[in-house]
Amino acid sequence: MNTQFVASQSVEIAVPEQPVPIQHYLRQPQRLVYAIADSNRIEQLSQDSFRLTMRPLDFMSLKFQPTVDLKVWADADGTVHLTSVRCEIRGLEYINQRFALDLKGKLYPYQKNGTTQLKGRADLKVNVDIPLPFSLTPKPILETTGNGLLKSVLVRIKQKLMHQLLLDYRHWASQDVQTRNYQQTQKLSPADNPII
Repeated sequence: MNTQFVASQSVEIAVPEQPVPIQHYLRQPQRLVYAIADSNRIEQLSQDSFRLTMRPLDFMSLKFQPTVDLKVWADADGTVHLTSVRCEIRGLEYINQRFALDLKGKLYPYQKNGTTQLKGRADLKVNVDIPLPFSLTPKPILETTGNGLLKSVLVRIKQKLMHQLLLDYRHWASQDVQTRNYQQTQKLSPADNPII
C-alpha cells in the first residue's frame, strides 16, 4: 500500500546583535548543516553537498536509520536553501527500494522593529510502499503515525537549529573580529610606521 506522510515546521529566531551581520555568516551555508545535526552524523561530500545520518527511527515496531544527502546553498542576501537529493534507508532493504524522501528548507534574515530576525520553514514529505502486515493497518492510523514521526524529526532539527545556530554565529562573529583586529595590527607594525 503506497502511503504519503508529510510534515512542516516553521521557525523564527531573534538574532542578538554581533559585530558582523548575520547575512555574512549565512553566506557560508555549510554552517547551517552543522547547526541542525551533530557533527559525527554529517559527512561533507563536496562544497555544497552533505550526507546526514539521522538517528535511528521506530515506525510501528519497524526500526530503521535514514541517510539523506543534502544540497545547501546561499543567495547573496543571506537566504539559505537546503534540499534533499538522495535518501537511503539502512536496516530495511525492502523499504529502501520503495521509499522516497523530499526535504526542502529555507532560512532568511529580515528586519523587524529594528532588530534582525531569522525566519525559516522546512517541508518534509515521504512516500513509501508499506509492506504486509503493516499495510493491513487502517490508512488513517498509518498516516497519523507517520506524520507524527516526521513532525518529531523536524521539531528535533528546529530545537537544535535554534540553539546551535546562534551559538555558532556568536563564536564565528567574535573570531572574525579577532582576525580583522590582528590584520589591522599587522598593517600598523612599527617597521611600516616609524615614530618620528
